[in-house]
Amino acid sequence: MQLDSYFEFVSADEIVVCGTRIGIEVILADYFAGNLPEEIVCEYPSLTLEQVHATITYYLHNRPAVDDYFQRWVLRGESAIRQQATSPLIERLLRARSEAAQ
Repeated sequence: MQLDSYFEFVSADEIVVCGTRIGIEVILADYFAGNLPEEIVCEYPSLTLEQVHATITYYLHNRPAVDDYFQRWVLRGESAIRQQATSPLIERLLRARSEAAQ
């Protein structure tokens, strides 16, 4: 089986494990945090141990490209957080929560 066959390449910024909606960035974030493959499978029961190992192997075989992918994922997440923080809806919800607490 080819390593790429474990993944669905939705776009340049979205690679998910086939048969799941779990992006490789989720698995790799846990792996980089020091979690063992067995722990990752316990956290995400829709994954198999083989899929987690395939994701790690894919990363090791394509490190520069996956590092770029992961960096773009982090930047998109940070951008989304900044946008949410300045959202008029979020500001109204925070104001309402503050007023309710008083």
